[in-house]
Amino acid sequence: VRKAFLAAEDHRFFQESGISLIGIARSALIDLIAGRKVQGGSTITMQAARNVFLTLDKTFRRKLQESFVTYEMDHEFTKQEIFQLYLNVIFFGQRSYGVAAAAQTYFGKSLDQLTVAEAATLAGIPQAPSLYNPIIHPHLAAARRRYVLQRMLDLGYIDAAAAHAADDTPVDARAHAPHVDVNAPYAAEM
Repeated sequence: VRKAFLAAEDHRFFQESGISLIGIARSALIDLIAGRKVQGGSTITMQAARNVFLTLDKTFRRKLQESFVTYEMDHEFTKQEIFQLYLNVIFFGQRSYGVAAAAQTYFGKSLDQLTVAEAATLAGIPQAPSLYNPIIHPHLAAARRRYVLQRMLDLGYIDAAAAHAADDTPVDARAHAPHVDVNAPYAAEM
């Protein structure tokens, strides 16, 4: 699960600061060439800051606030704490916030029971939860999963056989009733 999200969102997360000037410059260049907003430059820390402390407004002021909050988070928390916070607050659609809730919602499983294909499917959802919802749009979720699997392969997180097997697995998500384990800790442990 961890490697799937790093591959999908920010593979340099544990090596870089919370604000990636390279990522911001790259997304600005791509957006400029396309003539519209195509790609974001937010790091995992920036996404966590936005989801926990700020609104989702797409304004210059909010982006500036996000930068300040990201800077503070980067200096007050460990990378592991930030990553865990991120995984516990991001939205996955189907009224699911956090990766553990999404695993239960879409697959009826806990995080440690997920297959590579399921983990890659979940990692693909946050970019556009309504678009990559594997229940509503399994074909789009499969295409996004293929991207995540390719990134995992490129980064050496999985081998070619695992990537091929996961890519060949049908998207088998369906709505599951929430499972409440009163003995489980609130936050997903990674």
